Amino acid sequence: MPVLDQTARDEFAAARPEWSLTGETITRTFVFPDFAGAIGFTDAVGVLAEKVFHHPDIDVRYNRVRLALTTHDQGGLTEKDTDLAARIDRLFA
Repeated sequence: MPVLDQTARDEFAAARPEWSLTGETITRTFVFPDFAGAIGFTDAVGVLAEKVFHHPDIDVRYNRVRLALTTHDQGGLTEKDTDLAARIDRLFA
């Protein structure tokens, strides 16, 4: 799977402004009312990630979950990342 070109990156940024692009990684922080909500979301992301065999870096801080996506074996951002980001957004909706 090829690394995304600038046009694809721009399209992603326009469609998903909650995600930030830094270098070859996209990140987003999700905020919940409490720790239980954050952990429940993290569990759901874990199940989804296993299904698509693409795993985000996850940082949980009480009621905040920060996710970071990049395709390490391709050396950058790919459709695997943007597709998973869209699926994760649907979990949060």
